[in-house]
Amino acid sequence: MTGLKRKIGLAIGIGTICLSTGILVHAGNGTSKAQDPGPRGNAVGAGLPFTSLTGNQLAFFDDGQARFEQVDSVSGTVNGEPGVGLGPGFNANSCVSCHAQPAPGGSSPSTSAYPNIGPNPQVQIANDANATNTLPSFITLNGPVREARFPLQVSSSGKLTLFADGGVHDLFTIAGRSDAENCSMAQPNFQQMQQLNNIIFRIPTPVFGAGLIEAIPDSTILANMNSNTSLKKQYGIGGQPNTSGNDGTITRFGWKAQNKSLEIFAGEAYNVEIGVTNELFPNERNNAPASCIYNATPEDSTNFDLVGDQILSDTVEFAMFMRFLAPPTPSSVGISTNPSAASIANGQSLFSQVHCDLCHTPTLQTGSSAFPVLSNQTAALYSDLLVHHMGFGLADGITQGGAGPDQFRTAPLWGLGQRVFFLHDGRANPTNGGLVTAIQDHAGIGSEANAVVGFFNGLTQSQQQDLLNFLRSL
Repeated sequence: MTGLKRKIGLAIGIGTICLSTGILVHAGNGTSKAQDPGPRGNAVGAGLPFTSLTGNQLAFFDDGQARFEQVDSVSGTVNGEPGVGLGPGFNANSCVSCHAQPAPGGSSPSTSAYPNIGPNPQVQIANDANATNTLPSFITLNGPVREARFPLQVSSSGKLTLFADGGVHDLFTIAGRSDAENCSMAQPNFQQMQQLNNIIFRIPTPVFGAGLIEAIPDSTILANMNSNTSLKKQYGIGGQPNTSGNDGTITRFGWKAQNKSLEIFAGEAYNVEIGVTNELFPNERNNAPASCIYNATPEDSTNFDLVGDQILSDTVEFAMFMRFLAPPTPSSVGISTNPSAASIANGQSLFSQVHCDLCHTPTLQTGSSAFPVLSNQTAALYSDLLVHHMGFGLADGITQGGAGPDQFRTAPLWGLGQRVFFLHDGRANPTNGGLVTAIQDHAGIGSEANAVVGFFNGLTQSQQQDLLNFLRSL
């Protein structure tokens, strides 16, 4: 089965062309002459705790952030790497490696966007401590941090099969590292997968304001889903929650809203991205050879002999950091084009007029929470937390829970003003139009966004610019 056949089959399976509104949709090429002003400069509007945390809560937040920024080694301190449990396969050696822009908790860093954090850390991480990794072609200094998944399994003869894979295949191994003596473990054959057109990428999702997202009741998400139904139907917009196979409640974290809670989100990432087994994901991945196993599992666990915030595992403290991490602060200061307040206000109005808000719901209310700082708050996340069919152009061929091959969670837009890379694989970036490309790539065969992109394309250049200015103010 060739990559082309797989794509054709996927296109047939994921839906039909949603052009019933009669609006001409241009997918991917971009019809706008308006320009993305680029990531906001001047000041970082994210990365701080809620100001109303208690003293004890702030102590847990600070400890969680310290662990979030901690670099992991295999089994002890090597080159100043104090954490334990890296590998055998890994994509990064700390949480902040992936979540750095514009502050800890964000997304892929950049050398050119304020605050100029630096190049893609995966380039250096690949060969830290004398590891013998080859850098995959899709990991570059100025590109986004990425993980790789293979949609389909490959036979022993190197042919694509019809059996789903879908899992993360770590970019690097610990083989050759000075703290991994005698480990022999090859990297996946990424070149082969690229030739077979059997590889997709994911970039990190920001976690600012994640505690508020966690505190939104299922009933609120469902009530919002069932609002404006006639208008949504008119424009081909659906949406559904992804749900937990264990208790049936709504899952909400990750590109396909596949993770239920911040602890599960943290535990999965710790195991999958860094290779550290933990109390939620206690087993080594990738059929790691015995020669590359150095620690008892789980490598991250409750510290029963310590006191205070030190008792908790890294995983729980990661979740505490994310839970108490405040949402980004909107601002028009630092937008390169210095738009007027009137431009921002008009852009906000146009956001609703072209019906971006039918998926990117401006606000949702949290419920009564055990954490007062999260209780009964207005979360200005610009997301309905549902998964939507985004069509053939964005389909990644991966199913996670109830989210199918072309379905993705509506990405929260708060903090968008300081983001560099967009869409699940980072394909939209400053080199190819940034936000404009991200908007245009929402449209295509089978996408629920076709009508909305058509409305955007129907705006005047000045109106489009106002809308882009508004987005960069978030």
